[in-house]
Amino acid sequence: MQITFAGPAGQLEGMVHLPEGEPAAIAVIAHPLPTMGGTMENKIVTTLAKTFAESGFAALRFNFRGVGASEGEFDSGNGEVEDLLAAVGHARDAFGHLPLILAGFSFGAYVAARATAHIHPVPHKLVLVGPAVARFAMPQVAHNTLVIHGEQDEVIPLNDALDWARVQHLPIVVLPGAGHFFHGRLNQLKQLVLKEFNGCRL
Repeated sequence: MQITFAGPAGQLEGMVHLPEGEPAAIAVIAHPLPTMGGTMENKIVTTLAKTFAESGFAALRFNFRGVGASEGEFDSGNGEVEDLLAAVGHARDAFGHLPLILAGFSFGAYVAARATAHIHPVPHKLVLVGPAVARFAMPQVAHNTLVIHGEQDEVIPLNDALDWARVQHLPIVVLPGAGHFFHGRLNQLKQLVLKEFNGCRL
């Protein structure tokens, strides 16, 4: 279901994926770097959204400011955090204050990780795929964060992700042979996320 909602720099466009029954939680997914062509149509973003809906959650993916029909201009992460907070507010207005899951891919993982400090109550879970640790100042995240990284990531080397996680004693799920965009491995990515939330108490 295509939607528009108010963001701090103008209207933002998004897409909502609904579960078969009443949603048990809300998931909001952030897309990769706009200046490198990242949009909410990214295959990892759409895979996450559909997987969350399959898990019984209402999932919202959206375009950051200046992407697609979303108004505004790229703001190097600062404005994008505000956009994500606006998306969370819209989802909570639409579905109530259900448990919240934040997810993001690459630059979107950086934005999602930053946004958690501004959300109350704190998100139930953070899901970071290929977080852009070498390119942006990734903050510390909760110890129950699900981090998934490709062994052969050609954009964000696995060693950089491990260095970031090591400081926090944070586990990382490494998908052997996978690159940054998980080409040919999206079903495995889906299964990892499904497994994380299967039977999870929200």
